[in-house]
Amino acid sequence: MTTRRVRSAAVTAAAMLAGVAACSAPGSGDGDGKTADSVVIGVASEPDTLSPLLGYGKDGNTKLFDGLLARDADLKLRPALAKALPEIGADGLTYTYDLRDGVEFSDGEPLTADDVVFTYRTILDEKTNNTARSELDAVKDVRASGDDKVVFTLKYPYAPFAGRTVLPIVPEHVAGGQDPNTGSFNTKPVGTGPYVLSAWSKGEKLTFKANPDYWGGAPKVKTFTMAVIADDNVRATRLRSGDLDGAVLPPNLAATFKNDDGTQSYEARSYDFRAVTLPTAGKVTGDRAIRQALDAAVDREAMVDKILDGAGTPAYGPLPVDDPAFAKGIERGQDLDKAQRILDAAGWKAGKGGIRAKGARQAAFTLLYPSGDKVRQDHALAYASDAKKAGIKVTVESATWEVIEPRMGKDAVLAGFGSTGDPDFGLYTLLHSSLAGDGFNNMARYDSPAVDKALDTGRRTQAAAEREGAYEAVQRELVKNPGYTFLTHIDHLYVLADRWDGLTTQLEPHEHGFASGPWWNIEDWQPKK
Repeated sequence: MTTRRVRSAAVTAAAMLAGVAACSAPGSGDGDGKTADSVVIGVASEPDTLSPLLGYGKDGNTKLFDGLLARDADLKLRPALAKALPEIGADGLTYTYDLRDGVEFSDGEPLTADDVVFTYRTILDEKTNNTARSELDAVKDVRASGDDKVVFTLKYPYAPFAGRTVLPIVPEHVAGGQDPNTGSFNTKPVGTGPYVLSAWSKGEKLTFKANPDYWGGAPKVKTFTMAVIADDNVRATRLRSGDLDGAVLPPNLAATFKNDDGTQSYEARSYDFRAVTLPTAGKVTGDRAIRQALDAAVDREAMVDKILDGAGTPAYGPLPVDDPAFAKGIERGQDLDKAQRILDAAGWKAGKGGIRAKGARQAAFTLLYPSGDKVRQDHALAYASDAKKAGIKVTVESATWEVIEPRMGKDAVLAGFGSTGDPDFGLYTLLHSSLAGDGFNNMARYDSPAVDKALDTGRRTQAAAEREGAYEAVQRELVKNPGYTFLTHIDHLYVLADRWDGLTTQLEPHEHGFASGPWWNIEDWQPKK
């Protein structure tokens, strides 16, 4: 789920930037984006922290740090701080990594196995406020074997564990003497990555400079700035004026640059989906019949066509239809007759204004969406319109995340989720009952013993067929017992000045713009000749 990064800082940025498209470039001084070795990118939000100990960069692609492994353009794992892919024990319970020679942190200190051990042990410490800790549940122990070897011992065979080791490594000699929750490392990080942070004006911009001693070679782009601009229209205007070199944009605004000379558009497929959380504690949303009727009433195809301008696909569950683990046959279109039959059978009778009721309780609830997010607003309004056709009244309300968070347990939210790499990475935190109400994990407080069992099976076995069956079972159970109404999978759209070679996109997670985008490999860009 989009975290607090979109909150007060983003709102402040919107207030500062709205209507001031002619203001000075955010990179002024360090790099104004006018030369081939300097880039200014407009993004919608910023992180709360730059510390991997608190979750920053946990899926890779941070430019400040490296993991033991990284992912290439096709998401295949490749060595990073490790010399090679891990040596895996015959029982699947040990993973051994040999560290690359000669790697230094940006302060000149050498990387050692102790830094790797410190990073993982700190994240696994319950005193550390890392909401992604459950992703490392399989880890029993991590230890150093000399200065250049790290051995992980697992509690159970966890097939996708290697994919978890893209997690960035931090220096013990810097972060070890600090409280991981409040220390200065959160805003003044030291890493092994291709760039170092040179300045951070909260709510306005982050500026990065190339690390000349990067083990992978000094980047050709010497400076890049992430300008934090919450308002989509302001980002587009500043990009068109030349104030920005690139930006993440919603479909309607990205389309306006399609035929512009001097810019290049990029479309990245993603696991990012929009869904409505339907809390089981809600007086109306807690009724399975209501949830089933909403699933049948929604017109996903229309949302893709009208809201996303075709830049996406219908979401029939948390996995996109082209994912190898997608459960074939669960695709379904709008079926208002089915929605009516479900509600009739459950005792929800048509009442005043066509809104159904069961006894004195009206089939009505509130749907919240984050202020300033036009794509979510449009999804919410379309959802409410479809629901009304089935006799369910959905009141759409915008709010800041400060307002939304304490209401997530009772009110529906137009939410965004999606992780790449393995089905376990996205489904467990979305659905497992043990994580209900744990921050933005399992926002719907979904509780299904059948889904829990399947998720645990998928997590704890290495047998490919058994894992495939487990994740198919999860998806089919979600059709019968939905805790969310899945709406669309969204393609991510970017527009950049056409001044560099080497730009590509990856299949992306929900989190995008800041860490993902054509700049995922900015250290490899080359100025056009």
